[in-house]
Amino acid sequence: MTKVPRVGITLGDPRGIGPEVTAAALHGVGGFEPVLIGPRSLGAIERELEHLAEWDSIGEWDPSGGARLAGDLSAKAIERAVALAMAGDLDGIVTAPISKAALHSAGYSYPGHTEFLQHLTGVPEVTMMMAAEQTPIGGPLRLALLTAHMPLREVPDALTVELVTRKTEIALVALRGWWGIPRPRVTFAGLNPHAGEGGLFGTEEQDVFAPALEALALDADVEVLGVFPGDTVFLQATEGRADLVVTPYHDVGLAVLKTLARDVGVNVTAGLPFPRTSPDHGTAMDIAGTGTADPGAMRAAIELCVRFCNAGVAIR
Repeated sequence: MTKVPRVGITLGDPRGIGPEVTAAALHGVGGFEPVLIGPRSLGAIERELEHLAEWDSIGEWDPSGGARLAGDLSAKAIERAVALAMAGDLDGIVTAPISKAALHSAGYSYPGHTEFLQHLTGVPEVTMMMAAEQTPIGGPLRLALLTAHMPLREVPDALTVELVTRKTEIALVALRGWWGIPRPRVTFAGLNPHAGEGGLFGTEEQDVFAPALEALALDADVEVLGVFPGDTVFLQATEGRADLVVTPYHDVGLAVLKTLARDVGVNVTAGLPFPRTSPDHGTAMDIAGTGTADPGAMRAAIELCVRFCNAGVAIR
């Protein structure tokens, strides 16, 4: 009998929609063994979750504890999930949304999941990726972010030939090992309007991207398509001509993905020793408990993590 993947699901901030979208998503996804990691005392949703999956408790939730307790419990769930995955007890993890402000109030200074996971696993580098395997205007849209949670004014100085090369290579390993694309086609969104227009509107495309792309193209197992203006480059993916769009900063990529695929977007951390995915939305505390939260992105995150686990490849 083939062993099904064992996937840990952290429930995120207990004040948000994480527990309820997890419950809804689990009703529609099979072929894996779910392990829920989060606090007890979540009320009616906890009783529903108990019927759907194994539970690994990391404490008790008390609403009077506010943001600090929510952040502490969120962090402990992530720490527990990583420990189980590193020990081989989980094949991958899916993380429900957390509040970065709550995380900070609990004494954790990480900008978000990505940086926290990198620290916990001890890997030297990761690449934040975003994926929508279905879009309403055509093919899948997959992104790799060269910079993530960084002020926009700091991005140009952060972009170096080494950074572009290294971050892209990590994403390419994930595309080959997790997505099963042996020779990925990769295209790049320029930093400046019109991709610099030959240096008229900025020189990063010439000074940074050009030598980085030249180095990447030395790998016979990748097709480097070039660097293009950020207002048109995404069509290469949605029209099926590119497997990955590498973007220079956070919003230039996510604005497109969230507009096209708001309810099925998935955050993927490439470079970890196990698959990690997350729905590409926040805690949505304003609608938590109202029954209106769309579980589509959580379902997509679980499905993609299970797919990655079934690929049987550890990205190191």
